[in-house]
Amino acid sequence: MQVREATVEDLPDLLRLLFADRATPSDEAPPEDPCYREALLDMQASLHSRTYVALQDGRIVGTFMLTFLRHLMRRGALVAQIEAVRVDASLRSRGLGRQMMEWAVAESRRRGCAHLQLTSNKSRKDAHRFYQRLGFKMSHEGMKLAL
Repeated sequence: MQVREATVEDLPDLLRLLFADRATPSDEAPPEDPCYREALLDMQASLHSRTYVALQDGRIVGTFMLTFLRHLMRRGALVAQIEAVRVDASLRSRGLGRQMMEWAVAESRRRGCAHLQLTSNKSRKDAHRFYQRLGFKMSHEGMKLAL
């Protein structure tokens, strides 16, 4: 498996993966809406956020987003946050998610992050077990406020 930064050309596959596996309903626009292109270009231009794709045999099989946040705590540490982790449903339980997460951990270490954090919808019990097997601890309770 190879991991690389996502490009605009990857958007159809990215959106297919993201839209196919939503824990909660959302009011997404059609995949061809320019909002997704604009968002990806903005993210990839940032020094603090990137979307990645995982490829196997030249095919996009997974995706995730890494964001790097500077904190005042922990001596001004940089913290990595991973979101939107998806593996093609037909390829799950083959180690691809583990490889993607190992890549994200290595990249977070390379950037000098103090830790890697994530949130996961409470309904995703299988995902919680997956992250715990990788060493993540349920140390905090997350909350969201719709705006």
